[in-house]
Amino acid sequence: MKAKHTPARARRLVMTGALALAAGSLFLVGPAHAGPREDFFKAIQLDRTSLMREALAGGLDPNTSDERGNTGLLLAVREGSFEVAELLLATKGIEVDRPNAADETPLMMAAVRGHHDWAVRLIERGAAVDRSGWTPLHYAASGPQPQLLALLLQRGARIEALSANGTTALMMAAGYGAIDGAELLLARGADAARRNARGLDAADFARRAGRDALARRLEAAVR
Repeated sequence: MKAKHTPARARRLVMTGALALAAGSLFLVGPAHAGPREDFFKAIQLDRTSLMREALAGGLDPNTSDERGNTGLLLAVREGSFEVAELLLATKGIEVDRPNAADETPLMMAAVRGHHDWAVRLIERGAAVDRSGWTPLHYAASGPQPQLLALLLQRGARIEALSANGTTALMMAAGYGAIDGAELLLARGADAARRNARGLDAADFARRAGRDALARRLEAAVR
């Protein structure tokens, strides 16, 4: 006896056929393998050197950057993926000072994250301690490690370096970084009287951050 092809049965057959076709297509195509570029950024995310080696062996430039211009080295230092950072630093052709779209360098990332040892390594590989605009010293002043300020000053950073809007490292330390960092900069001769393009001095930065005791200390340094 032939099966009756009712409308409901027909719909089921069509759906079953469509699902089978889809499944067959998936089976035939299989999962797409990530290319060297995808492996490159996944290696940084996972801090997996084996994956990075595969990406580089595939001919990928070790200075490959993401859509914001962040090189692999900058991202690895920023994210604390130090095994991959180590591999990249040892790779021929690596550019230790290539900035991203925001004009930030790997050394600036090490400075703001408080990665003292990596700051030393990057400097020893030729990373610029001083530059126009925002500098590694500004970034270190915004971070958690006053020792990085001492390191950069020792290596030639200008204590009164100005950003595009006239902001100094002392202002950044007063408003965003470690209070000990602001104290260190004051002790090294940073000018607490200097004002940026918005007319703000270091005491104003401290006050806006709710650091009233530091603001008073900075005000006293102006007198």
